[in-house]
Amino acid sequence: MTQNYTASTTQITPIAYKQNGYLESGRNSKSLTVADAIAEMLENLGVGCAYGVAGGAMASLWGALSNSTMQVLNFRHEAGAAFAATEAYFASGSPSVVFTTAGPGMTNALTGLFAARGEGAKVILLSACTSAAHRGRWAIQETSTSTLPSSGIFTSGALFNYAVTIESAAQLPQIFRRIALGLAQPGGFVAHLSIPTGVQTTTVDETTLPDLGVGCLSVAPSEEAIAKCVELLSQEPFAIWVGFGARNAAEEILQLAEKTGAAVMCSPRGKGIFPEEHPQFVGVTGLGGHGSVMTYMQSATALRTLVLGTRLGEPTSFWSPAMVPPGGFVHVDIDPEVPGVAYPSAKTYPVQADIKAFVKALLKHMPENTAQISLPNPEREEIEPGADIPVRPEVLMAAIQKVIVEGSDAVVMAECGNSFTWSTHLLRFSQTNRYRVSTGVGAMGHAVTGVVGAAQARNGKAVAIVGDGAMLMNNEISTAVKYQIPAIWIVLNDARYNMCHQGMKLLGLTGADASIPPTDFAMIAKGMGAEAIRVVKESDVEAALEQAIASQVPFLIDVIIDPNRAAPSKGRNHSLAAQGVKATPAKNSAMLSFPNI
Repeated sequence: MTQNYTASTTQITPIAYKQNGYLESGRNSKSLTVADAIAEMLENLGVGCAYGVAGGAMASLWGALSNSTMQVLNFRHEAGAAFAATEAYFASGSPSVVFTTAGPGMTNALTGLFAARGEGAKVILLSACTSAAHRGRWAIQETSTSTLPSSGIFTSGALFNYAVTIESAAQLPQIFRRIALGLAQPGGFVAHLSIPTGVQTTTVDETTLPDLGVGCLSVAPSEEAIAKCVELLSQEPFAIWVGFGARNAAEEILQLAEKTGAAVMCSPRGKGIFPEEHPQFVGVTGLGGHGSVMTYMQSATALRTLVLGTRLGEPTSFWSPAMVPPGGFVHVDIDPEVPGVAYPSAKTYPVQADIKAFVKALLKHMPENTAQISLPNPEREEIEPGADIPVRPEVLMAAIQKVIVEGSDAVVMAECGNSFTWSTHLLRFSQTNRYRVSTGVGAMGHAVTGVVGAAQARNGKAVAIVGDGAMLMNNEISTAVKYQIPAIWIVLNDARYNMCHQGMKLLGLTGADASIPPTDFAMIAKGMGAEAIRVVKESDVEAALEQAIASQVPFLIDVIIDPNRAAPSKGRNHSLAAQGVKATPAKNSAMLSFPNI
């Protein structure tokens, strides 16, 4: 059974918020519109960019944002704007804003905001809604409790950490304080401010608005928790399981591993936090992961596993019992509701703490272990000579590794589907914050639009490895062209939803149609004003990648890949079968990914 949570302490580290205009002390009274006050509040909280699609219901708010110091990027679809805002946060570390008009403008953004919440981003949605006097009277794009459920959209809950409808300027001091506190807390924070059209132009006295310098909150582990962890982890060799929540503690985790000799594995989102070429790295777990992880777990070397910043959900663990060591887990997370949930029957010693603070404290007390243990490392498949046409995905990934990963500092993002599994399985990273995938939500369209936000926020290259289905669903090439953002799309074009096609085949299920009419994405991208090239030969792949990485404008590479190359995703099918999907496994299907059983 999961034990009770250990004590933790909350520390406040002062930070300097930008002070301008109405937030300085000794100010003279001046009236602002609600829209202008919101824009200035966001400026003072460090928001640099707003992403969205405008409309009549939020014209005043759009004007206030456009005349602020924030950069306002006008997208083609609200979901794309929300995905871009999410990835801009991870690329820059600064909170971002999504703006939408009423009705479908706001509802279109919800999938991207769902992803922002699941990924742990700090994003604020500003949406317009129908003014009180017009509600229930069939207004254009009416947005009210007459047309939409209030719970969960306009109230705090599973989707939004904080949500409120601003009915009066008098609410602003309390709202601004809540937003500031939410952004200061560790972990993600997704908020929704719904502003009626009529309220946007009402005035507020600036002297009533609060100073927003509240500091950054940090949760430190208690001394008792550290002492218990040292006791548990010093008994026998242990493993370290690194997740995305540990991305700010890469240096400390490396020190801990080398001091103790612990084997290290990571979740798909945790790639690069621990160098993947390090001799103590045993592989990526979960979807698209490595069989070397299961080889290590079956060796019974580790008594316990120290879990750092991962929820151990299905994409990371497939809930495989083989991943539970004999002594169970020491599970550290900033969210006290995470430890013990994915594996409710496993022995778990939970600690609520910031990962960096925890590992720093643990390092001071853990004994050194210089014993040499032979560890399995991620396998590298040799690529056999081929016919040159069509391009095999593994050949493409080898070229991406050479030109993009090793030859540039670009952020690399992989879309859900086979793009995710090929990239996660074959690419190797030695630096944190260079690889991004979405595992919790895994929405198609996340990477094809998020890459624009990432490239814009970091003012440098960002590369999206995507499928043809995702490119057809939602892309923001036109937006990248408008603002000359150096995003790169690498399209695995196989005229299929190929994860679905291959998955059904592996499960022995027939009759479903996952085909897509062939599409020339290079022609489409050129028609939008981007540079593009179509690649049909393996011998042309590297040159195309070099041309893209050297370009200063949006660039798309349309790669015609072999649709019959089996992606490393069979572990996903094991998980589906365990959840009740009836299957007759296809014959002669090689096991390519974790769990290798």
